[in-house]
Amino acid sequence: MEAISFIISCFYFFLPAYFANMTPPLVRNARIFDFLAKPVDFGKSWRGKRIFGDHKTWRGAAVALAVGMGIALLQWWLYRFSWAMELSLLDYKSVNLWIFSLLFAGGAVAGDLAAAFIKRRLGLPPGAPFMPWDQTNYVIGSFIFLEGYVGRYLTGDLLVWGTIFAMTFFLHILFNRFGYDIGLHKAKW
Repeated sequence: MEAISFIISCFYFFLPAYFANMTPPLVRNARIFDFLAKPVDFGKSWRGKRIFGDHKTWRGAAVALAVGMGIALLQWWLYRFSWAMELSLLDYKSVNLWIFSLLFAGGAVAGDLAAAFIKRRLGLPPGAPFMPWDQTNYVIGSFIFLEGYVGRYLTGDLLVWGTIFAMTFFLHILFNRFGYDIGLHKAKW
């Protein structure tokens, strides 16, 4: 039972990045903030290939950042309740909430952009399979951005990140397949 509680706590800890990662396609399909639907790379190329591509937009980055930060703020607020304290792997009172939430959501966005950059260098079009990076790029980005900041506050730090990495790989495939089946995503992976 303790292993299941740990996995649930890892899932709860990573909710800001999960929400940051899943929000851009929802906003795109809802046609919200269309004025921000401009490529992050401004249509520019590097060494003859697009930097990120048309599908990586300011709308997606801004909404992902805002939603990820909002979820972290919600977790901070919920931390006043005993059930949230028991569920949490992090003492939210010990971190600067604004820095933490910005690093968390910003890391998820940066990880996604980094994977798009690498895919373009390899000549892979948007939506082409790029396992396991398509499924875990935002975990890697969040880890890189957060590790130096929360590592000292996060008990079982590397076990937490390893669990999140493995769990996210499978959850991402499952949820993307569902999103593909209902017409939300263009790729099954």
